[in-house]
Amino acid sequence: MLPRAEYLSRIEGVQTRMAAQGLAALLLTQEADIRYLTGYLTRFWESPTRPWFLVLPLKGLPIAVIPSIGAALMAETVVEDVRTWSAPDYGDDGVSLLASTLREVAGNGRIGTPFGIESHLRMPLGDWARLSKELRIGGDDAVMRSVRMVKTPVEVEAIRVACQIAGRAFARVPEIARGGMPLSDVFRRFQILCLEEGADWVPYLAGGAGPEGYEDVISPARDAPLQSGDILMLDTGVIKDGYFSDFDRNYSVGAPSVEAERAYDTLMHAMQAGEAALKPGNTAADVFHAMDHVCTGGSGGQSAGRLGHGLGLQLTEGLSFIAEDHTVLEAGMVITLEPGVSVTGGAGLMVHEDDYVVTDTGWERLSPAPPAQMIRLHA
Repeated sequence: MLPRAEYLSRIEGVQTRMAAQGLAALLLTQEADIRYLTGYLTRFWESPTRPWFLVLPLKGLPIAVIPSIGAALMAETVVEDVRTWSAPDYGDDGVSLLASTLREVAGNGRIGTPFGIESHLRMPLGDWARLSKELRIGGDDAVMRSVRMVKTPVEVEAIRVACQIAGRAFARVPEIARGGMPLSDVFRRFQILCLEEGADWVPYLAGGAGPEGYEDVISPARDAPLQSGDILMLDTGVIKDGYFSDFDRNYSVGAPSVEAERAYDTLMHAMQAGEAALKPGNTAADVFHAMDHVCTGGSGGQSAGRLGHGLGLQLTEGLSFIAEDHTVLEAGMVITLEPGVSVTGGAGLMVHEDDYVVTDTGWERLSPAPPAQMIRLHA
């Protein structure tokens, strides 16, 4: 858990935005939002049975309205008022307790909850219908999205540490991957490397392998063995102290083809173009167009739909590098650049991704610098 002062500062920042939007209280149900304000870190979110609620008044500390099983852990956070019920309760799974808490802190004022992109409501829809009938509740006017998009120095450092862990694991890939090895084995061994290097866990690992690139960038590993001439890509998001890394690396099994080498060079040039546009005052669309001009000549991006995104408590959060996203870049935003290209002469594609923080004058790399040429694995 981060220092208590970090969470108190975040709470104050959110409440300042709440006041500007005329909100009397916030209702938060998503893991990342609750963790942002409290530091409440648990794998128990994997169980969808129980709902968890955090109520933030306009002044003072948040109030947790949670199943009793989580009370002891929540008491270790900045939250001092923890209200519980025995869950699951098929008749009233905390809804009455939540409603009374919201009335207490908001009165007749407006209650907000995240409604925008990447938000979801983590409670039964029937309970939400009941709650929204009883209370004046609606969107939060992007309060949580805006405050989480710009990271504090403590958050940036946490993401940097996660990136260093993943970087050390990537550097060891030649130890665990070679021609003839099933891709599924490579995935398993790579996750072990991440844990050995200090990751708390590895919630995301995707990738692919094939001659002249790979078919997509989200597939689980298959048992097909790596072949000489294949391009192997591993894309991982490791967790350390609740924060993600998210970047990938490409490897050649033996000597890469001329086409694959050319595609890799294009990716490096696209990254450089994105870096040149990555500075305060530019928009997410500006960065997209800079990379897309290199990748496609400006035809509008590749099939993945975006060329990078925000990063933090979630693997993807905040802005997207697409032509339609006009979010203005600010110092403190942590983002990924992720251009992709088709490999000439083949049906495959190649993608490269790295992590950065926007600074007052431009950017700082958080993930280790990629090699100028693909690392070769034994065929």
